[in-house]
Amino acid sequence: MRKAYRYRLYPSKSQVTLLEQTLEICRWVYNDTLALRKNAWEQEQHSISLYETNKILTQWKKERPELNRVYSQVLQNVQMRVDLAFKSFFRRVKAGGNPGYPRFKGKGRYDSFTYPQSGFKLDGDHLHLSKIGDVKIILHRPIEGNIKTLTIRRTATEKWYACFSVEYDPTPAPQKDTVVGIDVGLESFATLSTGEKIENPRFFRTDEKALAKAQRKLSKAEKGTPERKKARKIVAHVHERIANRRLDFAHQTSRRMVDQYGTIVFEDLNIKNMQKNHCLAKSIADVAWNQFITITENKAEEAGSRVILVNPRNTSQMCSRCGMIVKKTLSNRVHTCPHCGLAMDRDQNAAINIMRLGLQSLG
Repeated sequence: MRKAYRYRLYPSKSQVTLLEQTLEICRWVYNDTLALRKNAWEQEQHSISLYETNKILTQWKKERPELNRVYSQVLQNVQMRVDLAFKSFFRRVKAGGNPGYPRFKGKGRYDSFTYPQSGFKLDGDHLHLSKIGDVKIILHRPIEGNIKTLTIRRTATEKWYACFSVEYDPTPAPQKDTVVGIDVGLESFATLSTGEKIENPRFFRTDEKALAKAQRKLSKAEKGTPERKKARKIVAHVHERIANRRLDFAHQTSRRMVDQYGTIVFEDLNIKNMQKNHCLAKSIADVAWNQFITITENKAEEAGSRVILVNPRNTSQMCSRCGMIVKKTLSNRVHTCPHCGLAMDRDQNAAINIMRLGLQSLG
């Protein structure tokens, strides 16, 4: 299995300069590799492979000595990113979706580089990076398993992180017999089939005024001035705070779920289609159901639990006792069945239906 670890880096001023130079060189290689492949197809109908671009990279190093300031495998990984971007583009074309041709990276728009195999080494509270030096790192938890790749990432607030991808053999956890259905929502973040409700923290709504104020200052600042750079950083800080709170909430809630239940059942929701409702789009984006479900799935593998996704059709309309359809609008918060007399919270009724569908899928 694969697992990711992320740690904060504290580079010196000279190391920050080297890291930023590395990103700019990687950005140049990315854009020129993209231009090379784009022009070859448009002018000659010739498709250039990853192997061919790697050979051309060797020639570029002779013509541009500054490329030698970056570890060779890091530059090769940049060309691999271009190759993956084209593969994703062709896959979307075949699927008949909106393909989205690979884009060139503008200045300041390239924020990470990867050591795919070597060129880095952990030594206590320092991380040695080839061509950059020993950077201070805070290892807040030990790394378990074999490190396969390392990605150095710069955030919008100019913080630096080391992201390790690790391969490890998970220790099988004992299976739990407990089952729960979870109905995610907007009024409550989630309602469990047990009747428990998890309140919606509404992180974006809480900081919406602060974000609007920061964005107004940014829009008024003149382009290219230090004031605009400062205002942009303030906006980025607010977005980062919202994202960090939302992620922390998802991690803590999913940890509690997988520790308590052996089988967790969610609806297989089409979030993109749901966000086409402009009245609810902002609230749906704020709760980040996909993020919560994905994190729960990842934690379940280690905790001896399993996650099941079921068809959401009629889970809110069906009576969990007799199975009859009882039509309701979004404003109806109580399920009242005229057939069997069941009266209960609408979301709990849906959660029970979700749990039942999950158990049926298991046979």
